[in-house]
This record gives sequence, C-alpha cells and structure tokens, in this order.
Amino acid sequence: MDGTLVDSEPYWLAAERDLVEAAGATWNPEILPHMIGSALMRSANLLREWFALDLEPQVIVDTLIDGVLDRMARDGVPWRPGARELLLALGEAGVPCALVTMSWQRMVDVVLEQLPEGAFGAVVTGDRVARGKPHPEPYLTAADELGVDIARAVAIEDSLPGLASAEASGARVLAVEAHVPLPAAPGRSRLTTLAGVGVADLDAIAGGAVVDVVGA
Repeated sequence: MDGTLVDSEPYWLAAERDLVEAAGATWNPEILPHMIGSALMRSANLLREWFALDLEPQVIVDTLIDGVLDRMARDGVPWRPGARELLLALGEAGVPCALVTMSWQRMVDVVLEQLPEGAFGAVVTGDRVARGKPHPEPYLTAADELGVDIARAVAIEDSLPGLASAEASGARVLAVEAHVPLPAAPGRSRLTTLAGVGVADLDAIAGGAVVDVVGA
C-alpha cells in the first residue's frame, strides 16, 4: 500500500521525524532505507536503537500511525500515478486482488474507504501476521485467502523488504520505484510508474514475461 498504491511515505517520514525530535533526539535520514517497507514493529525497534528512544515499541507504532492518519485527514490520500486506475481495471476484468501491507488495519481502513467496496478480495495487514515482510508469510496468506496459485500471482512492490517477501513466496514480481532504488534481479520486472499499465501487462508478467525499463 504505502509507496505502491498511495504515496504515503512522506507522511511516514514526517511522523518518524516528529517522534524522534519530540523525544529530544536528532533526526538522521540515513535510517530510511532500512525502514521503508518493513514491518512496523521492526521499524519501531530500529528507531529505538538508532536514536536511543526511551519509548516502548507499541507506543512508537501507535504514535506513527496517529501522525500519518492526521496528515491523511488534513491533506488527503495521495494516490500513486496509475495505481488506482490499474486496481479498478483489474476489478472490472474480474481479476482477484489482495492488499498486502505492513501498515495496520486502522490505517488501511482509511485508504479502503476511498475505493469501491470489494476492490480487494483479501486484505493482509501488518498486525495480522506473525512474520512481516521480508518474510513470505504476508503474500502466502493473501494467496491462500484469495484461493489462487501464488506462482500465477503478480506482486507489485516499491521496497526491498516487500520484494524479498514477494519473491520468497513464489509470486512474479513487478518493482515500481518510488522512494528507494530497486536493483535488477533475475525474473524481476521493473517500472518507474504504473501510469499506463493495464491488465494485459500484468497478464504477460504472470505468464513469465520480464519487463525492465528502469535506467533504459
């Protein structure tokens, strides 16, 4: 969701920086590549370690989610280019879709409210799984709940932990760069945006095609 469907990463960054500075520490953006796409509890523990925060991980997670939700309420849900359009086209074509995110349910609900009912046949959130991304459990759970063969699924990801999770699950992967570089890898498709991407493009990737235009 974050960085793939909606461009909420700047909201997370602002919430993280506000939390660190409110605790009396100095923000260091070098932590960001280690956090984007990770399970929230893992991110909370990283923040604690990097900045020596005297806060419990659950308090950090709750504070971050509150900060992001406040910004969404004030500034709206920022859709990534082409993402909402592709999701709606997949729905019209009858393609089962799942949302696999490390955000927690109360934040996901805000995004789902902006989409047609039933846009996702399964929703797997970070507070539902025992092992979050980069572990394959989130994607395997989604495929099981959709009743689909993971090997015929296409995962669209924007982060390194997300790519690791999807690829370990056995799904085909489409990497769409947003806030961090995503390196080339065997079998990995890469695009700079979902604008103009349609059902036929994902069908080709599901069938084994590899499309890589990053850096072309």
